[in-house]
Amino acid sequence: MATKIDKEACREAYNLVRDDASEVNWVTFKYNGSTIVPGDQGVDYEAFKRKCTDDVRLFGFVRFTTGDAMSKRVKFALITWIGEDVSGLQRAKTGTDKTLVKEVVQNFAKEFVISDHKELDEDYIKNELKKAGGANYDAQTE
Repeated sequence: MATKIDKEACREAYNLVRDDASEVNWVTFKYNGSTIVPGDQGVDYEAFKRKCTDDVRLFGFVRFTTGDAMSKRVKFALITWIGEDVSGLQRAKTGTDKTLVKEVVQNFAKEFVISDHKELDEDYIKNELKKAGGANYDAQTE
């Protein structure tokens, strides 16, 4: 059966993360049968990482604050998590299903496809987002 997405519900969750007035820093989009729906949401990135278990595949939209004391910038990441125990067929479908998620999640600095917990490290993600941002104006010491 072809995968579908609940666009309206997913867009609500997406906008919650993008809203500066919201405390929500991340949301997951998960499979409910053959439909992608909003999953969990939260403030703490560590809680998001705990959702990425070896037996699931999910999409995460995460807000990160980067920069230094002089300048803080908000960057967004689209993370596709495919756990180690996910079957080959499901792994393959995740790649094509991501196009449905991208119909809703349209603004992000960088996209990640991750199946290794080490790559979920917050500093690693932030560093990659910083690189994707182009010019780096962090306070320099001479």
